[in-house]
Amino acid sequence: MLQGTQIIVLKEGTERDRGRSAARNNIAAARAIADAVRTTLGPRGMDKMLVDSMGDITITNDGVTILKEVDVEHPAAKMIVEVAKTQDQQCGDGTTTAVVLAGELLKRAEGLLDQSIHPTVIVRGYQIAVEEGQRLLEKEIGTKVTPGDQKILHDVAMTAMGSKGVFGSREELAKVAVEAVTKITEKRGDRIVADVDQIKVEKRHGGTIHDTSLIDGIVVDKERGHPRMPKVVKGAKIALLNSALEIKKTEIESKINIKNPSQIQSFLDEEDHTYRRMVEAVKASGANVVVVQKGIDDVVLHYLAKEGIFAVKQVKESDLQKLARATGGKIVTGIKELSAADLGAADLVEEKKVGDESMTFITGCKNPRSVSILIRGGTEHVTQEVERSLQDALKVVASVIEDGVVCPGGGATEIDLAVKLRRFAPTVGGREQLAVEAFAQALEVVPWALAENGGFDTINTLIDLRSAHDGPSANRNVGVNLTDGKVADMWKLHVVEPARVKRQALSSAAEVAGMVLRIDDVIASKKSGGSPPSPGGGHDH
Repeated sequence: MLQGTQIIVLKEGTERDRGRSAARNNIAAARAIADAVRTTLGPRGMDKMLVDSMGDITITNDGVTILKEVDVEHPAAKMIVEVAKTQDQQCGDGTTTAVVLAGELLKRAEGLLDQSIHPTVIVRGYQIAVEEGQRLLEKEIGTKVTPGDQKILHDVAMTAMGSKGVFGSREELAKVAVEAVTKITEKRGDRIVADVDQIKVEKRHGGTIHDTSLIDGIVVDKERGHPRMPKVVKGAKIALLNSALEIKKTEIESKINIKNPSQIQSFLDEEDHTYRRMVEAVKASGANVVVVQKGIDDVVLHYLAKEGIFAVKQVKESDLQKLARATGGKIVTGIKELSAADLGAADLVEEKKVGDESMTFITGCKNPRSVSILIRGGTEHVTQEVERSLQDALKVVASVIEDGVVCPGGGATEIDLAVKLRRFAPTVGGREQLAVEAFAQALEVVPWALAENGGFDTINTLIDLRSAHDGPSANRNVGVNLTDGKVADMWKLHVVEPARVKRQALSSAAEVAGMVLRIDDVIASKKSGGSPPSPGGGHDH
């Protein structure tokens, strides 16, 4: 290279951030996200009001909802949002914990970087800490429970909803959640599986949260197809069709040439005859209720009403599958294939008015493998928050049924892990032990945040917790009691969480912290289009 000649490798307008400044910026962005949700942690956590670009309002303290709604710009912050999404998919709860923990791990790592410890050493230390933490959760901290223990399931659901806006009604909602998950639980080989997707959640504002109810069957968000159809059908035999009850238009361009007027009449008669045949096929199978995924022609609806058959059209495919599981029917593609063996059964099919709209209730199914929950609440925002809380409760109950392991909540698990990891650190040796100690320190952010959000003295709380978990009379179940700020046995207070929530939070927080720490160069291309960034676009502060 000639002296003084500048070689340009990157395109003009490309921003590049290297070495320590890249790491610092990424850590700062990730921590900003973690700090944003930290105040929502625990029963005393506050809510966030989010207004999107369309002006729609969401009021929630559910970590994953907040992070999904906020339009995050910084790439490192986006990685933190992914942690919350993964936690939500796997466990349903603990999203805020996972994000706050990831932020704290990065904060502690910054201190180690200042001591000139290499990022890969820190990442390796964190990995060792996670492996030991998972072992401790499995062997020492987690408690095995029988999946059929209704009391434990109820406590787990109550704990999951304790930090949500439905605090006052969580007793009833927990009952609904436990009952719903118990109904859809099934044995596959030697595993117990609880697939929460088999629970259909419908929400309607009006009434109060206390009116939320579990329905032994399926609620379809549609009314009957014709006013002359019966409103109530008892002893229903239900045909489930995923094809339309109409005459199909041909795919190819086609014309019908009619030479004389009499042919018009025979053409119309044939059309009418086709519609009648459809209705006769339904009647012949013995069905008195028809649920169709696609459309039903008005003429067909008229003939069905004449025969006293209740019909619902334009039903979602997912609802049709849930109906098949609930009623024991089979989904049929062609009306000609419909037979009595394909029909589902229910005691009652009726159209009811809920709020302003009519819905179809299909209830009294024998041993339903799919059920519905109808959520009520004063306003739309309330019903949305109840739905989010219920989804969390359903998922945690399902994970306890599947895994059969729970651990104490209220920060007890985190503080116990922290104490045990501190003892374990010296056995690691090398510089990694500093990272293991940093990991242990980071875990204390959970009880710290719980106490801080409750308005209690954080330092005193942490000191009390450490002494309760360390020493001759150590009790691994002691956590923060958020009614008085003192430390208490969480088992006695019925604050329990699935071990899966803790396991997932540990591993995903450590993984994302590792990814952010390994980055030493950020090369950002110039944005195309050259439009100015939108105001409030979530830029890194």
